[in-house]
Amino acid sequence: MNEQSRISELKGIGEKTEKLFQKMGVYTVGDLLRYYPRGYDVYEEPVSVGELEEGKVQAVKGIIYGRVQTGGGRNMQVTTAYVKDLTGTLKVIWFRMPFLKNTLKSGAPIIVRGRVIDKKGQLVMEHPEIFSPPESYEAKQDTLQPIYPLTAGITSHAVAKAVRQALDYLDLSRDFLPNNIRMQYHLAEYNYALHGIHFPLDKQEFYHARQRLVFEEFLTFILALRQTRKKSERAENGFAIEKKDQTDAFLAALPYELTGAQKKVWEQIEKEMTGPYVMSRLIQGDVGSGKTIIAVLALMLAGLNGMQGAMMAPTEVLAKQHYESVTELFETYHIPLKAELLTGSMTAKEKRLAYERIASGEVQIVLGTHALIQEKVVYQNLALVVTDEQHRFGVRQREALAGKGKIPHILVMSATPIPRTLAIILYGDLDISVIDELPANRLPIKNCVVDTSYRQTAYQFMKKQVAAGRQCYVICPMVEESEAMEAENVMDYAAMLQEEMGNGICVEALHGKMKQTMKDSIMERFSRNEIQILVSTTVIEVGINVPNATVMMVENAERFGLAQLHQLRGRVGRGAHQSYCIFMSGSKTKETKKRLEILNKSNDGFYIANEDLKLRGPGDLFGIRQSGLMDFRIGDVFQDADVLKMANDAANRILDEDPALEMEKHWKLKHHLEEYCASADLEATL
Repeated sequence: MNEQSRISELKGIGEKTEKLFQKMGVYTVGDLLRYYPRGYDVYEEPVSVGELEEGKVQAVKGIIYGRVQTGGGRNMQVTTAYVKDLTGTLKVIWFRMPFLKNTLKSGAPIIVRGRVIDKKGQLVMEHPEIFSPPESYEAKQDTLQPIYPLTAGITSHAVAKAVRQALDYLDLSRDFLPNNIRMQYHLAEYNYALHGIHFPLDKQEFYHARQRLVFEEFLTFILALRQTRKKSERAENGFAIEKKDQTDAFLAALPYELTGAQKKVWEQIEKEMTGPYVMSRLIQGDVGSGKTIIAVLALMLAGLNGMQGAMMAPTEVLAKQHYESVTELFETYHIPLKAELLTGSMTAKEKRLAYERIASGEVQIVLGTHALIQEKVVYQNLALVVTDEQHRFGVRQREALAGKGKIPHILVMSATPIPRTLAIILYGDLDISVIDELPANRLPIKNCVVDTSYRQTAYQFMKKQVAAGRQCYVICPMVEESEAMEAENVMDYAAMLQEEMGNGICVEALHGKMKQTMKDSIMERFSRNEIQILVSTTVIEVGINVPNATVMMVENAERFGLAQLHQLRGRVGRGAHQSYCIFMSGSKTKETKKRLEILNKSNDGFYIANEDLKLRGPGDLFGIRQSGLMDFRIGDVFQDADVLKMANDAANRILDEDPALEMEKHWKLKHHLEEYCASADLEATL
């Protein structure tokens, strides 16, 4: 057995279980070893009743105070006890466990462990584990039990059992990191890291294991980026593109003036597209900073020179919105160019006709989704490809496009505010431009951070906004009810909110598990104001532009990363009306308040990203996942910023010493890199 072996080669994994693993993206034993826990259940030292915090899973030590009572109906019996120590008394309840009335004795010492919730101003621990006598807790104290991301039909225990088998059977002594690099950066061996990430004996072992795996992931990514850059670096510009007076006339005719930052970035792009080498540029700009108009100018420049430009959007709805706005601009300002829409949901006939118009050069600008780079699309003269960060081009995609003609100019747009030091590393294959000022006509979004007691006030405010003709988003962190997490979920929430709002207001739910056609249909109805309140997961973070939406309410805001919350906030404030963002937190901890206060104070994504970077660190086991960044398996560019810089430093040292990785000590690393670049990983990450 090796890492390429099918998962079914492990004992106890039959056809049915194999399919469940495949649903989670685990096909081989190697996939299983890299299917890292999403967190750990940590059995920490018990605290006193006075130290308990709402929302946290904690253990508390005390004595049973008074009589243990059982009440409720036959189907749902509730057992209630009180645990007391010198600092206070905690109410504890269990469901369907009436026998506890006889086993828990008044005055007996006990440790209970569970999540503490606030019920009508009183802290209550629901259905905790019981450790009686208290000494029995010692065996579990300070251990970390892995919790894996799951699909219905499989448990964390089943995943852990399979991982243990794989670790026992495989020879994991191979290590592609050169010894000098491992020693220099104090990194664990590969074998130790895999054992330590799945089954750490303590937090120290976990940190060592995780740091090694994060470093490895970042180093591989950075070296792959350098390869990408080497392939496209200084490639000669094969297109005879000249500056055009029509772009200046277009800018002069617009009802607004570009900001200084927009003008500067447009000058850089114009200079590169008309220069001797192929452009590979990233435009980093906060939500609403006006990146799209710069992209349209670049597409126009290609089209006016008799060439073609393509712009790829992450969703069909956004692709259609781009197509409609570009078509309208061309008609309004008499630009002699034709645009074409190309998406996956078009009929075979519609696609065939679109392919013909693209191949003949009848259309100069093509807007669409991933369908733009399918094999059937043949461009007459593709000079520019504009994408967003959701569609970073990997090596093979660039080569596929180059195969459709000469190597095109690449323009990537990113609304994720990444601190510049990290952006230079992460986008190492691109030159970086920053649009760091908002258009003058944009009203700043008004923010508030509140607890759940504000909910009814928020609903009344949303009703007033809808009565004024506006629309609202409500974001929830989950799709369906889950016992593991007490968070507002989309389906139940939408039903509850519809009842609250009444029949005159249409409330709809949207989430990532829906079919794409359903998602597109709901988004289009929302953009036409047929839906007034959209209850959604973060699926709306990219891919819809509704200038009429003025309220963004985020439930359980404490569960999201700051960069992600800022991205969500960017869905409002896109029109002429004042917009508002309500961050509703279910946690009252100081850390949560401090984090969310950063958003309350500022609408500047770059400031938020830098403040987020200061707050994050090894305090969290896995941190709060950010969104809109590269999809790393284990690394987080905010939490692991120091490791990212270390990996970048190591990549520089390795390539300075051995640019082609031909030295014997780098052979394993070179082989690993070739495997990585040939796999889907690079495409997904890039």
